[in-house]
Amino acid sequence: MKKLLGIFLFLVLLYGLMLFKTDPERWASNHFNLGQRIGLSGILCLGAGVLIITGGVDLSIGSVVGLCACVFCVLVLDAKLPVPVAALLTLVVGAAVGLINGLIVTYLRVQAFVVTLCGLFIYRGAARWVTRDQTPPMRASIVDLHEFFTGDLLGVSIYLWVLLGLFAVTTVFLHLTVYGRYFLAIGSNERAVRYSGIHVDLYKIMAYVLCSTFAAIYALMHVVHELSVRPSETGNLLELYAIAGAVLGGCSLRGGEGTTVGMLIGTAILVLLPNLTNMWGIRSELDFTVVGGALLACAVLDEQLRRGFSWRDFFVGLWRRFGWRGVLAVALVVALAVFRYGQVQGWFD
Repeated sequence: MKKLLGIFLFLVLLYGLMLFKTDPERWASNHFNLGQRIGLSGILCLGAGVLIITGGVDLSIGSVVGLCACVFCVLVLDAKLPVPVAALLTLVVGAAVGLINGLIVTYLRVQAFVVTLCGLFIYRGAARWVTRDQTPPMRASIVDLHEFFTGDLLGVSIYLWVLLGLFAVTTVFLHLTVYGRYFLAIGSNERAVRYSGIHVDLYKIMAYVLCSTFAAIYALMHVVHELSVRPSETGNLLELYAIAGAVLGGCSLRGGEGTTVGMLIGTAILVLLPNLTNMWGIRSELDFTVVGGALLACAVLDEQLRRGFSWRDFFVGLWRRFGWRGVLAVALVVALAVFRYGQVQGWFD
């Protein structure tokens, strides 16, 4: 709970800084755009978070997105299937990919990192093969869906409503059913759960299936939003953003920890960070650096919290080791950061 409260306060801080910098007349459009981005990114973060809770990891999420997006386009354009049928079959393809990953990890005992890293290349190649490495012309087939999903309901982006629906279902499953408790228990102590007579492999496979199914849902939303798919590019690096959002939201890479609320908060932080870097005058080329730094900080903080570390321990240790020089160095770094921000904002002009 303390970790969740901490990341929520961090989100509030980022949000406050964004409002402070944004012109009031642009608040409505800015919030709508943020809602769209959070709605799309949150789908992947939920899927990755559910898997991470069980102690697993999926590095092929981005390639699964690309494959499912290409399969959907081929089913609509080449097979001439109705859009709802094509969408359903695309979800089946996503679930099948997760099933394959889960079976290899559990029954062949290959490390998840290796399995999904290989899948990253395999599914990307399959996506390019399915479409003959061409960009399918999807605009005419789904333009009505595009207009609907890029609209709003009660002033909130439709993509965000989709995410909230998935969030509600995932919350009920993960926190209010025995199966969700099995997921948490497996991530915390797999051997103990196995000795309790629970079919651990079955639930681990289920986690991989859910993760890939969420990736397939994102693929459908992506095609509808962009009206196109690029087989060699669609989904690139999305696995890193999905994992980063889940970890920023409090999911431990060791497994056994995490909440759906935290995953949403982590997604919002992940979306807000690039916005704030641009507002602070930091070049867009450094967006990846900012996100990577935030993820590294969260990983370090998570490890320290596991060891019972607190801010009081930090300052006491700093004083004991460096005395007043250490405190002065920290104060100087903070002062320089504030000064640099003031320069960018023109406080001293």
